[in-house]
Amino acid sequence: MPVPLSVLDLSPVLQGGTSADAFRRTLSLAQHAERLGYTRFWLAEHHNMPGIASAATAVLLAHVGGGTSRIRIGSGGIMLPNHAPLQVAEQFGTLASLFPGRVDLGLGRAPGTDHAAARALRRTLQSDPEGFPNDVVEVMAFLDDPRPGQPVVATPGAGSHVPVWILGSSTFGAQVAAALGLPFAFASHFAPAMLFDAMRIYRERFQPSAQLAVPYVMLGANIVAAETDDDAQFLASSGRESVAALRAGRPVTLPPPSREWMRDPFEPADPLQRTRVSFVGSAATVHAQLDEFIARTGADEVIVTSHIHDHAARLRSYEVAAAWMSRDAAVAPAAAAR
Repeated sequence: MPVPLSVLDLSPVLQGGTSADAFRRTLSLAQHAERLGYTRFWLAEHHNMPGIASAATAVLLAHVGGGTSRIRIGSGGIMLPNHAPLQVAEQFGTLASLFPGRVDLGLGRAPGTDHAAARALRRTLQSDPEGFPNDVVEVMAFLDDPRPGQPVVATPGAGSHVPVWILGSSTFGAQVAAALGLPFAFASHFAPAMLFDAMRIYRERFQPSAQLAVPYVMLGANIVAAETDDDAQFLASSGRESVAALRAGRPVTLPPPSREWMRDPFEPADPLQRTRVSFVGSAATVHAQLDEFIARTGADEVIVTSHIHDHAARLRSYEVAAAWMSRDAAVAPAAAAR
């Protein structure tokens, strides 16, 4: 049976659009994902990026939670160096009170931004990235049952036992997740270079915990699916151009598709040798690539992100990917945008 699929959204702001537009599309996508049987809908914290509107992640998760009823909602992730552990516990304790049994807390140690914005967020850059494991433990303690005489109690948050995930793109996150007995989400959708080393370390060193008895790995993948391979390659050009601009140090709002960015002639054929794990094509192409990815990695779950300018085409891409879970490669004709 295929592994579960989940959704990672960045609430993309389109060229010429607004954050308000992006939030409406995010909720529409979450509702669509819930209908299609996706397991979770996660939002990621980024700052100082004109094309990403999910900076106030917990606030936007409340918007999504209020418009859905079953799908799990969570962070992919909260960048813990930007926040005090108590603040994170209170925010996600609030979400857990509003949407009981549906909330995940994914924690990462990257800044999610550039140095100038990191300083504006934290007022200092003196925090120690190596202190990340201690901060995770502190967040978990605030979400646990309060101890007698505990001087600071997260209200809400204490006793909520919100499941905590560790996010990473290197072996550091794998070591933290293994030592604490937490599920591990690896960012192969934008940094797959250390994927196999990280998974090996995580699985070999995993220590069972109250939250998790055996290792559990979720891997990120970009998926752009359409009726034909050429259609999908054209739609994927928006994401390629956006990523190129980001790497050049000039992030932009998500541009419309362009023939100029349809293909990279220097891109390796092997998805795991690329700078980003991406599956682009028709239903048959994408489903086959997913099969191979799972066979090679042994992932327990895949979290999908899709940078497509046209909202109807984006919803359709998630429909095509979801059909893989039921092994139904004969996808029905495109549904109307909801």
